[in-house]
Amino acid sequence: MFHHVTVLKEESVEGLHIKPDGVYVDCTMGGAGHSSLIASKLGPEGLLIALDQDDVALENAKTVLAPYLDRVAIIKSNFRELEHVLRTVPKAMRDGKSQVDGILFDLGVSSPQLDDGDRGFSYHQDAELDMRMDRETTLTAKTIVNEWSADQIARILFEYGEEKFSRRIANVIVEAREKQPIETTGELVELIKEGIPAAARRTGGHPAKRSFQALRIAVNDELGAFEEALEQSLRCLAPQGRVAVITFHSLEDRICKQYFVKHVAKCTCPPAFPMCVCTKAGELKLVTRKPIVPSEHELEVNQRARSAKLRIAEKL
Repeated sequence: MFHHVTVLKEESVEGLHIKPDGVYVDCTMGGAGHSSLIASKLGPEGLLIALDQDDVALENAKTVLAPYLDRVAIIKSNFRELEHVLRTVPKAMRDGKSQVDGILFDLGVSSPQLDDGDRGFSYHQDAELDMRMDRETTLTAKTIVNEWSADQIARILFEYGEEKFSRRIANVIVEAREKQPIETTGELVELIKEGIPAAARRTGGHPAKRSFQALRIAVNDELGAFEEALEQSLRCLAPQGRVAVITFHSLEDRICKQYFVKHVAKCTCPPAFPMCVCTKAGELKLVTRKPIVPSEHELEVNQRARSAKLRIAEKL
């Protein structure tokens, strides 16, 4: 069973401003918590397109979304294929182009993926190094730690994990693999600990947390996929359509914030002008000036929500 506690569920779906006959996309279906709430608000003419690349999540969704299958299309896909997927769904096409009323992103790794030791996402369980969200892809964490250069490993640990001891950790990994391949998460955790000074290991949570995050992002090209999908989302939205994004760390949130700022209205006309004539009105308006964060009650029942931020924008 794919059990996942949905983060910012009510706030994100409310932010999409669901119309009963609208067309919506959940780009990260996961445990189908957001999807089921969106589907419950749709009428017979509405449609939810639910995407995921994890086979376990897709199978689970058939059960969770069973009451709404007349208005839900469950599709296996990485969300970087958003435009391509929408071209295959007649209801998502208007006047020859994709035009949907809302798009939701709930980024990061899901609880079942973390909790399933066999997936290799967790630094708390010893398992084969994997970290693939789509197990049909070929790049794994084992490939990275055993075949990539020290410079490449250090770069991803620093850029994606913001790990200040990235160079030391990368050198320890490369030295260890010269003796024998690094096969499991447990072996990697010990090497990461070896690369971090003892004083630093005693603060800031589990010493492997940042490195495991970085490897997961690299294996699944999460930031690249998100940037591509965000660009596509603006093209795919109908006027007054909304995009809602839930992020869990600063890199994702920065990409989202900068993208919204880049496309938000920037009229330079004098305040006295009765209407805009500068043609710099932008393509988006912010629905949330500041990100929405989980309530104290939500944090009490789901500690994994503590770093979540929700940003919402509307297409002009």
